[in-house]
This record gives sequence, structure tokens and C-alpha cells, in this order.
Amino acid sequence: MFTYLDPSIRERLIGEGKLIRIDAEGNATDPRAGPVPGGRFLSILGPIPLPLDRGGRKYRVQWYVSVRHTELGAVQALADQLVAQHGQQSFAMMASSMAVNSVLVIGDPQSWDRPLIRVHSSCLTGDVFGSERCECGPQLDAALERIASDTEGGLLIYMAGHEGRGIGLWAKAATYLLQDAGENTYQANRSLGLPDDSRDFSDAASLIKHFHGKRPFRLLTNNPKKVGDLNALGLTGIERVRHVAGIRAANREYVSAKRDWGHQLDEEDLAEG
Repeated sequence: MFTYLDPSIRERLIGEGKLIRIDAEGNATDPRAGPVPGGRFLSILGPIPLPLDRGGRKYRVQWYVSVRHTELGAVQALADQLVAQHGQQSFAMMASSMAVNSVLVIGDPQSWDRPLIRVHSSCLTGDVFGSERCECGPQLDAALERIASDTEGGLLIYMAGHEGRGIGLWAKAATYLLQDAGENTYQANRSLGLPDDSRDFSDAASLIKHFHGKRPFRLLTNNPKKVGDLNALGLTGIERVRHVAGIRAANREYVSAKRDWGHQLDEEDLAEG
């Protein structure tokens, strides 16, 4: 992905309040400040009006994109160096594996009491291609519909660095081949020497703190570990809300493995579709 912003455009966006920096607790900090040893900061760009059409269902959301400030700073420093050296032909070096996360805001955060929030892990095959090997695409659509229909609204945080429960698209493709040979999704990760779930929710927690503070909220998930991870990052008062969608014959074994691993699903859920 191309990550560079011309310095004059960066400065303009900062002046307009459309490029900000927050700390791990969600508090705004000086976006012009340099790196702080040991600190974890996120740069956030937005809001950007984004009308959505998902299969005929239309939504009006405010879109924000977020990236870790240290990663963005390293890319922009390299780009500034290339500009100074008139090395525009080398801008292909800006292609980066840097995870750029998205926040979709539905409703007015100032009026929220206990908004509905979905922290959705990226899934190219399910969210974009419409794969039925998982239930990710239907879960994404169902989350948008539920948040938009809720009296308060809320957030959908799309975690770009979470493909394959954090192992990345390349390794995820390999696990599919192992699953086709008879392993379940967690066994396939272990066969590759990878954790069952390596997702890091610290950025999601910081974004929730920025947009909603540390107040109670409702979280769309069947995974108690996600609630536990966000609790450990300083978010309390989380009410877990069941989020069952897209279960069908093609992914029933996959979803059954998730239930056996700890996701709170029952036999009726597995019978859906």
C-alpha cells in the first residue's frame, strides 16, 4: 500500500484537525512530535464521509484510518529522503506490509451511552471475495446492519493486520491446503509452527478509548478471549453480544472447531443456514 503524504499536505491536514495522534489510552497528543522511546502512538486520519452499499444495503458512515505512528514515521522518513534525492522512481519502496486499520463511525459519539462495537479481523477471502470457507463476510455485513439499526449506533473497527487470526494471508493460504488434507483450522496453524491466535487488540483498545473513552459498551463477538484481551487493556463494562451469521455447510466444520476452541456457540447456531 502507498503510505506517503507530502509534508505540506500533512501539515494542512494537521491544521484542519483531520490528522491527529493518540497515545495508548486514546488521548490526543501533538501530531508533530517525534518518537517517544517506549511509547505507543497511533496516527488517525479522518473523518471521511463514506457512503456504503453492501449488497443493496446502504449506510452512511464516517471513515477513519489508523496506523502505528512509528511505522508511519519510518515510511515517511524514507519517502522524504527519496524526494530530496529526486529518487521518485524508487517510490515503489513505499509498498509496505504496514497494517492500516479502519474505524467506521455510525451515529454521534457525543450521544453514546453503551454503543454497539464490532472489532472485525480482516479476511480478504471472506470479506472481499465472498468465500464460504468462513463466516467473516456475513459477520461483517451483519455487524454493519446491527450497528446502523441500533438506537445508539457505534463503531466497526476493521483490523487490517489480523488476516488468518494474525498469521497473514500467505500462511493462511497454506493452512487452507492443510485443512483440505484433514486438519482443522487450529491444527493447521500448529502444523506450521504458528500460534492458534496471534492477534493483537491493543490498537483496537486505543481506538475505542479515543472514540468512546473507557465507558461500558456492547461488543459483537462470540469469542470470550476477545473480551478478555480488551479487559486486560483497560476496557471494562463490556457486554458480550452474540454475533452469529453466515454459518452454512461449507464452513460448519470450521465453525465447530472455533466452538471447541472456546467460542460461545451452540448446536442450534451450527445448524443455521
